[in-house]
Amino acid sequence: MKSPMMLAAVLAAWSPLAIGNDFPTQARVEYVLQCMARQGGQSYDTLYPCICSIDKIAEQISYEEYASAEMLSYLWSTPGERGGVFRDAASDSRKRIKNLDKIRQQAESSCFVRKLAD
Repeated sequence: MKSPMMLAAVLAAWSPLAIGNDFPTQARVEYVLQCMARQGGQSYDTLYPCICSIDKIAEQISYEEYASAEMLSYLWSTPGERGGVFRDAASDSRKRIKNLDKIRQQAESSCFVRKLAD
């Protein structure tokens, strides 16, 4: 009978972590694959820093904030009039994009993600 009580105690202790870390697996995998591609391809040398990086990002912001800022940054770069709608939008969009960029840079720096020369 001690096992169910211990399990309940462990789950209760971990529940705040689970709530605070709401990034779905697919989003994590997509980030890691994109990060690895920017680092020169799939290898263990690129895998672990990229995993570390998304974990650090997930510690800083919710998935909703991350997805919103990612979407805005993609739309921001849309050429022509279509993209102008997003570039001319309220400064809130710019703040979200800048915040995500700052968090991403800090995460990549602390996880030793290499910067490849262009």
